[in-house]
Amino acid sequence: MKKVLLTLILASTTALLAADGASIYQSKCFSCHGAKASKAALNKSQIIAGWDAAKIVTAVNGYKNGEGGPMKAVMKPIATGLSADDLNAVAATIASFK
Repeated sequence: MKKVLLTLILASTTALLAADGASIYQSKCFSCHGAKASKAALNKSQIIAGWDAAKIVTAVNGYKNGEGGPMKAVMKPIATGLSADDLNAVAATIASFK
């Protein structure tokens, strides 16, 4: 019984601490990329709606490393503020926008 209770507590805590991709998108991405990532950020970026999660992770990691197109100066501080879990969560959210 104790093992079951401990497992339930651990699972609940993990779920609470899991990154929320929708919230991250709303707070860090929405203002430039728009609802469902359907807008070219500042009329300079590609529209990222429909990208798969791996492509998003690769692009954001590029921004973390100072790489990227015309938006790299804007994106670097945003990208460096994302943990790997946050990035994976927001990438999954953006990939769901089709």
